[in-house]
Amino acid sequence: MLKDKIGIIGGSGLYDIKGIKDVRRVKVKTPFGEPSDEYTTGALEGREIVFLPRHGRGHNILPGELNYRANIYGMKKLGASAVISVSAVGSLKKELRPLDIVVPDQFVDRTNQARKMTFFGDGIAAHIAFAEPVCPVLAKILVDAGRRVGATMREKGVYINMEGPAFSSKAESALYRSWGMDIIGMTNMAEAKLAREAEICYATLACVTDYDCWYESEGNECVTVDIIIQNLLKNVETSKKILKEAIAKIPDKRSCACGHALKNAIMTSREAISPDVKKRLDIIIGKYIR
Repeated sequence: MLKDKIGIIGGSGLYDIKGIKDVRRVKVKTPFGEPSDEYTTGALEGREIVFLPRHGRGHNILPGELNYRANIYGMKKLGASAVISVSAVGSLKKELRPLDIVVPDQFVDRTNQARKMTFFGDGIAAHIAFAEPVCPVLAKILVDAGRRVGATMREKGVYINMEGPAFSSKAESALYRSWGMDIIGMTNMAEAKLAREAEICYATLACVTDYDCWYESEGNECVTVDIIIQNLLKNVETSKKILKEAIAKIPDKRSCACGHALKNAIMTSREAISPDVKKRLDIIIGKYIR
């Protein structure tokens, strides 16, 4: 079994993948509080995987209530060097149809910093490069895996992260389209930023469930929860096939820049970092301050 683990964040049905072995649940403590739920670990296609149900096993946590820092910290603590996010999104372009899967390469934040998206502050300053927020190696593996299993894959796209939990108004949806956004969701920006700070490769399988509310045609209704759930269930099955195919292709040794994202990012002098901060962030910054 290879040392580094592959993390998966998504709906609770995803860890029920055919072929997974040695399944067990692990409770992880973090200095940032409780993660969404216990992690599920197991072995799949010769790799160790770590799964976390983003909204809890009963889907009882809103996007704005998620403890993103604890979720990603827990992945780091358990040894994940890559995290694949599986997320439901709305489409802002006609050509991106329900049941298509987008692997976005860019994110735009519209939460107005309502979510805690950094491990830093409280005695230490760091500024990661985030021009390219998605690991290109992991993204390509996901796109290729999706095409091999017959999914309609859309390579690249801009994901706009709205606040929620309500869906967009028509005016908001039209505004985002005018900006050139491709898909809309409520969770991935914080995950992507924190994964970069934790030097974890990150990419998203953004599963289109609906056209958001901008789309009008004869017989078309605005997005409803029923429509989203129906498409969500279909997307879960497709995502499980992609994950199984992709995990086998993820290299043990990384050639991307994700693994040393903090190399020149920490601004605080080493002497000024308190013992408490060093202890809290040891698995994040330890190799740079010893």
